Amino acid sequence: MNSKAVIVTVIGVLIGAIGGYAYYHFIGCASGSCAITSKPLNATLYGGLMGGLLFNIFVPKPKQEK
Repeated sequence: MNSKAVIVTVIGVLIGAIGGYAYYHFIGCASGSCAITSKPLNATLYGGLMGGLLFNIFVPKPKQEK
């Protein structure tokens, strides 16, 4: 991976983590039995993972020489 790919992925992880925590804070899980949204750490880590994967889609692949 080149530096541009790493930067885009890290930005995605940060945005996803913020989004995951915001989801926990504003929506959350009332009963406490939800696996992801019952704890802020779980929601933040899951959001970071999903954000990193989503933003990694937008990294251009290097051209292959023939």
